[in-house]
Amino acid sequence: MKDIAPLIKRSLVDQALEQLRWRITEGKWAIGERLPTEPELSAELGISRNTVREAMRVLAFCGLVDIRQGDGSYLRSMTDPLGAMRALSHCTQGQAQETRQILEVEAVGLAAARRTEDDLNGLHEALKASAELYHGDLEAYISADLVFHARLVDAAHNPALSELYQYFSAVIGAQLRQTLNISPRRQAVFDLHIALLDAVEQQDPERAKSICRQLINEP
Repeated sequence: MKDIAPLIKRSLVDQALEQLRWRITEGKWAIGERLPTEPELSAELGISRNTVREAMRVLAFCGLVDIRQGDGSYLRSMTDPLGAMRALSHCTQGQAQETRQILEVEAVGLAAARRTEDDLNGLHEALKASAELYHGDLEAYISADLVFHARLVDAAHNPALSELYQYFSAVIGAQLRQTLNISPRRQAVFDLHIALLDAVEQQDPERAKSICRQLINEP
């Protein structure tokens, strides 16, 4: 028996998303559970398989669903991170800076204690790419800088911190864009990145945290 009414008139993808999100938040499926197949959802929602496929892609992009090629789709989370992103997008520059102090500084301290050789290789690679773009195109530099900072957080080996930072990185990027559009890029600021990586490499959590605070507070 169908528990979802066939969709009509409004954008079918939007309505499919609304219905699927409702089922997820109501606990229809458990996290890790395999979802119904595209033909099953297509029949239940009264829409085409292509529409179902597009809706599932949106859910995967949002982090709610994990699509495994050749295996099916699995529920990854019951909380839509886009809601958190909307809240983050409305925070002030000061609030963003405070959040970064709490999140990134502590993560960097953990990274200094836990980093592996693979982490260091990735960090050196990311910092080199960032250095090559430091005085070049702003958007390219910001993208490279975010990769470096994300790898720092990943080196803490705490998946929850990495996930949080992934969502927060869009706010950091906007903050950097706002700052660097009105202030010149200074070598002294980039040198702090080098010192930060050195502190992580030398496994000195307190020095790494101190440098990270200084870097975040730079105008």
